[in-house]
Amino acid sequence: MNKIKNQKSQTSPARAFTLVELLIVIAIIGVLAGFLFPVLKMVKAAQYKKVARGELEYLATALENYKGKYGAYPPGNSTNSLMPQLYYELSGTYTSAGNFVTLDGSSTIAIANVAAAYGVGGFVNCTKGGSAEDGASAQNFLSNLSSKQINNSVSNSIVPNTTEFVTSVGGPDDRYQPLGVSRLNPFRYQYPGVNNPGSYDLWVQLVISGQTNLICNWSRQVLINSPLP
Repeated sequence: MNKIKNQKSQTSPARAFTLVELLIVIAIIGVLAGFLFPVLKMVKAAQYKKVARGELEYLATALENYKGKYGAYPPGNSTNSLMPQLYYELSGTYTSAGNFVTLDGSSTIAIANVAAAYGVGGFVNCTKGGSAEDGASAQNFLSNLSSKQINNSVSNSIVPNTTEFVTSVGGPDDRYQPLGVSRLNPFRYQYPGVNNPGSYDLWVQLVISGQTNLICNWSRQVLINSPLP
């Protein structure tokens, strides 16, 4: 019995890491992190592009449904592609007390401001009369639209607080601010289209890690470092 106790007492304690071994482990972790961070950035960039493409395709579907009713796509803003009247046309509006009001009541713009903002006298998809039930009925083509895809405080030097489509991913580089406000990156629209003659052009530009990524409806591929049309 005493012999067993002596053997236990002579058992050496667990060996600790030496300083050199710790430095080697830290170095290995640093190397692995160096490989991992670029991969994570690539995954995030791919996600930005995927989300923006999905949002563009959602608008494209709404535009086709609009054309099915009216026989043509919504007019574009010939003076400023950053601020097309697309939201009001696809939402549908009615007139009330000197304003255009979207059918869901989420946005209002003074009739007097429409020409200044968009270069048009009114909206095609509009119920004429005192309420949404009067006259020829407008239609909302934006079922299940995410609130992250619109912003109702877009302004220029003439007209404040219009409602426009934006991408939910933002710039995503915060330094890219086409509307002069962080995280507001609009979808741009032109009809008739230049890249799609006889149809329309719809696009959004993402700046990721110093690269310009053009997500558009005239190419299924993301156009890298492509200037805006």
